[in-house]
Amino acid sequence: MIALIGFIMIITIVLLLLKGKMSPVVVLTLVPTIAALILGHSPVEVAGFIKDGIGTTTSNGILFIFSVIYFGVMSDSGMFEVIVNFLVKKAGNNVIAVTVATAIIATIAHLDGTTAVTVLITIPAMLPVYKSMKIDTRILLCLTGACMGVMNLLPWGGPVARAATVLAMDATELWHILIPIQIVGMLFNIVLAVLLGMFAIKHGAGAGKGETEEVDQKAKDEEAALRRPKLLIFNILLTIALLAVLASGVITSYVAFLIALSIALAVNYPNLKIQDKLIKKHAPAALIISATLFSAGAMVGIFDATGMLTEMAKVIMAIIPGFMGRFIHIIFGILALPLGLCVGTDAYFYGIMPLVMQVGETYGVASLSTALTMVIGKNLALMVSPLVPATFLAIGLTNTELKDHMKFSIPIYWLISICMLLVGIVFGIVPLV
Repeated sequence: MIALIGFIMIITIVLLLLKGKMSPVVVLTLVPTIAALILGHSPVEVAGFIKDGIGTTTSNGILFIFSVIYFGVMSDSGMFEVIVNFLVKKAGNNVIAVTVATAIIATIAHLDGTTAVTVLITIPAMLPVYKSMKIDTRILLCLTGACMGVMNLLPWGGPVARAATVLAMDATELWHILIPIQIVGMLFNIVLAVLLGMFAIKHGAGAGKGETEEVDQKAKDEEAALRRPKLLIFNILLTIALLAVLASGVITSYVAFLIALSIALAVNYPNLKIQDKLIKKHAPAALIISATLFSAGAMVGIFDATGMLTEMAKVIMAIIPGFMGRFIHIIFGILALPLGLCVGTDAYFYGIMPLVMQVGETYGVASLSTALTMVIGKNLALMVSPLVPATFLAIGLTNTELKDHMKFSIPIYWLISICMLLVGIVFGIVPLV
């Protein structure tokens, strides 16, 4: 009975999230609550389960609030704009330099972990160059998505935060384990940029000069008023120092972001009205993500306290051949990208991952190992999935058909995800058995 209710609950959560008819906050809170009540737990007990679950997500939720606002303020100050303009200028009319610059820009732009922002920084900046040099815009999409996928392994990236929530651990701790894989993934992307540049040259790219595009003058003036070019060096050094502190783990991640955000606002915008304006500007995105994390914590709390995962794992164990059980994390690591294409982020991490982790545990596979393999592949599916809004934003900006983008990018992304998985195994980060 418990297993049956558990499977019905997961299927319901996945279907509701896929249909997009309700907010993830509503789905992840109400469906598990109803399931727990059906199993005979009292409302007071369920409230206790939810409280315990949310308690495991508090630090990650606070991290999201301050990290999203911090990088939003850095974007407003013009830090990313200056870097983008510099790289575009240096690339000139060299096709390979342009594709490498694209990878670098997308990597830097995704420091904030927000897909839409990365798309809006990278694609409008590089699209005129691609058009004038006759470089296939599918390459621009592919590189942007690949870099987003690798950079999303940061602790304030959605997938890592979600996986950390399911594991009941700090997102920064999980990131520390993933750092070697992330570094190798970034190198893979530079190599990919060079190879795609060579591919573009073979197909006739490399002629013409950049074109100018019309811009909304009012919006441009508003953005210009927030730029702080004289503080560029300070902002870059502040961000580098912040990342160094996060990598060292000497200070709690959300405390580091809170301090850095306060310094950034005080130095760049020493005016109460402007500070309030910027915080209000970026707060909605930060709060939505954090609220989703807290509701996911509620779901995890109910999962654990009711014993649903354990009972569901027993059912799956009876189906999976014994010799395959100890490799379940590797199997799902390889299948992570296609699964990520078909299942939304919340459904993947809060519906499928906990179940796979529980099954793995019964075969002696640590939940952490399963989470690591499933995070890597899912990340690379980020900007090629029809379930991710940024995918449609990106193909709309480049006027590219989704099917063309998917045909071109999916094989590349899948290859990178498998290579990163192999790197994790070779480095001993992901135990083979």
